[in-house]
Amino acid sequence: MKKIVELFNALKTFLGEVKTELLKCSWPTRQELSGSTMVVVISVLILGAFVGLSDLLLMNLLRAILR
Repeated sequence: MKKIVELFNALKTFLGEVKTELLKCSWPTRQELSGSTMVVVISVLILGAFVGLSDLLLMNLLRAILR
């Protein structure tokens, strides 16, 4: 029973420290967050298009070589 109480107290201490550290964090504004999200979405779309086109090109090249 003593071990359970110690674990509960350790968890309580840990969560208190987590809360303290999160209050020190600098959180982005809604505008900064939406801007960063758009950069990520556009980057993923561009990279996906590049990989898709590269795959298509290399697949056709390999098909032409193997004929």
